[in-house]
Amino acid sequence: MQDRIPRHATKIVATIGPASNTVEILEAMIRAKVSVVRLNFSHGKAQDHIDRAMMVREASRRAGRVVAIMADLQGPKIRVGKFAEGKVQLENGMPFVLDGDRTELGDVNAVGLDYKELPREVKKAMCSCSMMASSCWM
Repeated sequence: MQDRIPRHATKIVATIGPASNTVEILEAMIRAKVSVVRLNFSHGKAQDHIDRAMMVREASRRAGRVVAIMADLQGPKIRVGKFAEGKVQLENGMPFVLDGDRTELGDVNAVGLDYKELPREVKKAMCSCSMMASSCWM
């Protein structure tokens, strides 16, 4: 068995789940040149991912090819609050505030935000905004 992942310019990444949940199917995928297996941590329990990783290693051994396992971790879900009129149309160039402290319904000027730390964690280069307290002025 090779001892490292081949250095091809193109990698084939396969997300595995219930449809590919056997060593035999994983082995066939690896023989078909899958080079990276992605585990989606947004679904399933820790033991499910451990079991799948062990199956990937066994399938890799059987196929005689090393494959990488990529753990896709879910990032924060960022949701804005509700708008008084259901939705708003933002105008290009007009300021709009994402306000982590706002509790009233949003409007064309601002809206609340469930991820309270976002205005403090975002940097100017990331969103072309300037920070004020717990708001991000866009």
